[in-house]
Amino acid sequence: MAQNSTIYKVELSVSDMDRHYYEVHKLTVAKHPSETDERLMLRIVAFALNAHEHLELTKGLSTDSEPDIWQKSLSGEIDVWVALGLPSEKVLRQSCSKAAKVIVYPYGGRTAEVWWDKVKSGTTRFDNLQVVNFSETDAAALAKMASRAMKVQVNIQDAEVMVSVNEDTVYVTPDIWKGAA
Repeated sequence: MAQNSTIYKVELSVSDMDRHYYEVHKLTVAKHPSETDERLMLRIVAFALNAHEHLELTKGLSTDSEPDIWQKSLSGEIDVWVALGLPSEKVLRQSCSKAAKVIVYPYGGRTAEVWWDKVKSGTTRFDNLQVVNFSETDAAALAKMASRAMKVQVNIQDAEVMVSVNEDTVYVTPDIWKGAA
C-alpha cells in the first residue's frame, strides 16, 4: 500500500527588501513520502525567494511534467518555473521552452557541484535560466527547523536570506551559479 503525503501547515511571512515585497502566505504543503525535511524547507525558502500573489506550490514530486513551484499568468502561460534538485539537461531544455523564467535550486553539496559541472555547458543558450545553489550546511540547518505547523519568517535584503521558525534562525546565502540574462 502506498504511503500518503504528510500535510504541513505553513504561515509564511515574506519581507523582501530587495523587491519591496511584503506579504503573508498561508500554505498547505504536501510532503511526499520520499521527500526529506531538507527538500521541504528548501521548497518553502524557494517560494519565499520568488513570492508573488500568483505563485503556487504544485504537486511537485508526484508529477514529472510540473515544477515544484510555478507562477502562471492570468491567461495560463507559465511565467516562472521553479524546480529543486538536479534535473537532467533534457528537463532543463523542456522547462526553458515552457516558461518565461526558469529557476533551479540544486542542493546536496558535492553532488550538486558534480551535476553542475556536467550540465553547465549545455545551459549557456538558455537566457531565461537561473541556477541558484543552497549549501549543504544551510540546507541541513533548515531541515532541523521543519515541523507540521510552522510560522516561518523570511527576510531578504542584499541577497542575504534570514529564515526564522519559532525561536530558531538560520542565515542562508544562496550562491548564484547562473544568472538569467
